[in-house]
Amino acid sequence: MKIWHGEEYNRRGEEQLVGYLEDYHLDTGYMVSFNFNKNKIVGLQKICCKDKILIEAVV
Repeated sequence: MKIWHGEEYNRRGEEQLVGYLEDYHLDTGYMVSFNFNKNKIVGLQKICCKDKILIEAVV
């Protein structure tokens, strides 16, 4: 889980999750991002990062 603090912060969170996936020999991970911006886009998105698949839910 992450609170939205901008693109760079979000990218670092994705890289952190990829590191955890590598440690546990997994291919898919899930991330929930809490975004309090008025113009946010909520929903699910599939992100390919390195050789891992991240499913991010923005709420």
